[in-house]
Amino acid sequence: MEKTTPLTRNVNSCEIEIPGSCCLVIFGASGDLAKRKLIPSLYHLFTSRMLPERFFILGTGREAMTTERFREVMLGAVRTAFPGDSALSDWPAFSEKLHYTTLDYRDPAAYVSGLRDRLPELERAYQTKKNRIFYLAVPPTIFEDIINNLGAAGLAQEGDDGSSRIVIEKPFGRDLGSARRLEEVVHGHFLEHQVYRIDHYLAKETVQNILMFRFANSIFEPLWNRRYIDHVQITAAETLGVEHRAGYYEQAGVVRDMFQNHMLQLLAITAMEPPSTFKADRVRDEKVKVFRSIRPFPLDRLEEAVVVGQYAGGAGGASPIPAYREEEGVAPRSGTPTYAAMKVFVDNWRWQGVSFYLRSGKRLAARKTEIAIHFRQVPHSMFPSSIGGPIEPCVLALRIQPDEGMTLTIQTKLPGSKVCLNPVALNFTYNRGVHLDAYEWVLLDCMLGDHMLFTRQDGVEETWKLLTPVIDRLEQTSNNGDIPFYSSGSDGPEEARRLLSQDGRAWRPL
Repeated sequence: MEKTTPLTRNVNSCEIEIPGSCCLVIFGASGDLAKRKLIPSLYHLFTSRMLPERFFILGTGREAMTTERFREVMLGAVRTAFPGDSALSDWPAFSEKLHYTTLDYRDPAAYVSGLRDRLPELERAYQTKKNRIFYLAVPPTIFEDIINNLGAAGLAQEGDDGSSRIVIEKPFGRDLGSARRLEEVVHGHFLEHQVYRIDHYLAKETVQNILMFRFANSIFEPLWNRRYIDHVQITAAETLGVEHRAGYYEQAGVVRDMFQNHMLQLLAITAMEPPSTFKADRVRDEKVKVFRSIRPFPLDRLEEAVVVGQYAGGAGGASPIPAYREEEGVAPRSGTPTYAAMKVFVDNWRWQGVSFYLRSGKRLAARKTEIAIHFRQVPHSMFPSSIGGPIEPCVLALRIQPDEGMTLTIQTKLPGSKVCLNPVALNFTYNRGVHLDAYEWVLLDCMLGDHMLFTRQDGVEETWKLLTPVIDRLEQTSNNGDIPFYSSGSDGPEEARRLLSQDGRAWRPL
């Protein structure tokens, strides 16, 4: 963006930088992601006075629609997102920044008439120069067409009069080969500094706080290693089923959908070394080092390290919950996993021998995303056997959602007793204040040119290198529909419990 003295706004006693002038071009603006996330997020940023004054949004889509109709549709989306704000007093000013053009994504000529020739007129009106952000809120099958056509129309080029950035939603490929092919297409037109690959988990307030918590508190860093930590559990559990995403989910499954990105990113943030400076590339360097240190999975005895399952039917309120195979758009004999659990080892000096247990699934007993650090037991108990068995070790739970915060469980003496231990939870819960959600952070940071919350090419390749052989082996064994089932509303398949019980451990309750 243009080089000017940055404007800032004080939020919760911290200064937040306001981006310079720019425009946002949304591909797929008539789709679900734009309605549920992008436009409501941009509206909230606007009402919070965090967007630049010189700014506009150009929505594109294959659906024929006028700008006036686009504004009406987006007003409905904002009303749905903010039902308590019936007045929407800032909507008239915000809606003036919304524009729409119909675009055939596969037609190169449309990018000339619909974008290259139209953008300068809007940029003159809003005085945004040529600072352009192209957001791909479309299915992955269209990525390559859009990227190639943007390049052919000259819209990927940067100059002294502006910048050009492209934002790509996950999944970034479906295996190592497709990820590399997509990278070739992207880098055929855009340089790496122009590319922003979204993993919205990285932008959650609580995920960002993990780095602050680890490296700003000297009390924990000396304990953050194999000498004091017994194991780590990372959980991302959902109560919802596949919902309206069956078409995508049948092609992806839980490993592609959650582990290649969200779960391994959470692991990397937990396990990474302190970066030399708190800058985007230094932080991403350390995360990539973690990915390169993960021990390959034993493909000849994969069941010792990886468990998958698929949700069956169950009871839920007044109506029964359908099984995954009964969902609309799902094959009757589908072997697509909706749950996975993995035992991962990071083979480096800090973490050698420490087990990282990862689990994620749909239709589970509770919605919960957390990282639980299980410390080692005391080396010797001086207390009599009357206390009732081994002393439970300390656990630090970093709660990502829905109850954002952290809890450190320690042992104390039970008041009124002679020798009786009582677990006590030291709890911290976020004070909401002015709160930005994940999409608001990534939109803001993309406008600012900050890559901290985005993944990098080498990180994407390393995670696909690790998981592609696992996915291939799992698909070989599930092609006939043979997959373990678990009841909807449970904590997952029995095989997942055995993954920890064979090590003398147990999952934290959902």
